Amino acid sequence: MKYLTLSRCQSVKIKDIPVLPYSEFLDWNSRLLSDDRYHCVSYFACPEEGRFRFICCMADDKEGVVMVSSSVEACSTPLPSFTAVHGSFHLFEREIHENFGIPYLDHPWLKPVRSGNYPFFSIKGDSLHEVGVGPIHAGVIEPGYFRFTCDGERILHLEIQLGYQHRGLESLMVKKNHPNQRILLAESIAGDSTVGHCTAFASVWEALCDYHTPYPLLWIRALALELERIALHTGDLSAMCGDIAYQLGNAVYGRLRTPVINFFQAWTGNRFARTLIRPACLFYPFTENHSNRLAQLLIDFERDFTRMGDFLFNMPVALSRFEKTGTVSRDSALNIGTVGMAARASGLQRDIRSSHPDEVYRTLHHRPLLYETGDVLARTRLRHDETLQSIGYIRQLLHALPSTEGLEHQLSPASTDSFALSLTEGWRGEICHCLLTGHDGTPVYYKITDPSFHNWMALALAVRNNPVSDFPICNKSFNLSYCGTDL
Repeated sequence: MKYLTLSRCQSVKIKDIPVLPYSEFLDWNSRLLSDDRYHCVSYFACPEEGRFRFICCMADDKEGVVMVSSSVEACSTPLPSFTAVHGSFHLFEREIHENFGIPYLDHPWLKPVRSGNYPFFSIKGDSLHEVGVGPIHAGVIEPGYFRFTCDGERILHLEIQLGYQHRGLESLMVKKNHPNQRILLAESIAGDSTVGHCTAFASVWEALCDYHTPYPLLWIRALALELERIALHTGDLSAMCGDIAYQLGNAVYGRLRTPVINFFQAWTGNRFARTLIRPACLFYPFTENHSNRLAQLLIDFERDFTRMGDFLFNMPVALSRFEKTGTVSRDSALNIGTVGMAARASGLQRDIRSSHPDEVYRTLHHRPLLYETGDVLARTRLRHDETLQSIGYIRQLLHALPSTEGLEHQLSPASTDSFALSLTEGWRGEICHCLLTGHDGTPVYYKITDPSFHNWMALALAVRNNPVSDFPICNKSFNLSYCGTDL
């Protein structure tokens, strides 16, 4: 047996995960990617009694399962790299090398993921020059550095350097000795994806505790995920209008975002829904009054949002800035392992709500929205259309309001010597949390994969052969998370 099959939120004993010789482990996992129904959701190494256990988690998006396999190696000699076979593994193996010093024979470039002694790519030529942006930005955002190699105004290459505030968050997930401490850390993985990451953590912990999550809790999490999607997509539309100096769109979309996050404030006491998602419990029931207020909010929101969209997508000046700018082809998106909204804008169907749905999303019959052109316009339209789709889903959820009172249960102790995995579709894309426990059921290794981890290379490819003045709109069309990679 080459692999163990798991559902989207399931735990198994570590000893039950097949251990393959490294050459067979590499060959089997990398060959799967010749079929685009498969993609890697997580690949990592963890120390184990003087050796390293490599664990690869490959999603089968047709069958809705994750295939987990492993290899245990001493790593005394350099290993062949997965990346030499398929580019989507490049960042996973760079992180493994950076964390543990594991050498590779044929990785194209083992530069660090974080901002240590970072070797920038260099192109020589009399007509070429370099432009640096960051790591301190004009906006109040996380630190990251971009170095462009340009021929005049045309970008030939973009190098992205991250990790200026490496927080050791994954190791803190292991060191903290109570789930409540870990959920507070999960809320801080990426501040604009609080619901997404907290849902992923709650799901992985519930799986380890053999807890069957009741439908009302799944309902709450789906509702919150779709509200978070609406708020962040709308905020990004505002910023993208700002980047092309369309002040009306910038102002209207910015105003529309506010009542959505204020609804979280009225419901939970926090505009980013902190304290809402907890394993096996709910401190803030969703009442009939909440339902009525949200239903009216969506009526007002949709009216102005749709009208603003009609203005934006019928404005020649805006379309000229968006169309054919920052293009990523479907083949490129597939080869670099792009996920979520960035993948769907390039015609690649990557959506956990569809491929690995829970009970709520099966009820909603979610169908991913796809665009083929892979440019800024596709990513802008996708944000607009997914916002309207999320409004429809929330209305369906409100029509079948379950009782959310009394949702507080005592969890059993976490399983010992076990591995658990969870998948959640955040607004950027899939979020994967993996957790291994030891002999006493306490965590010994925690691995977080934010969608931005998969997608930064897409931005680097998107800007090639574009004028450097188009970088802000290309960058905002992805709006990737610096801290989601800086774990």
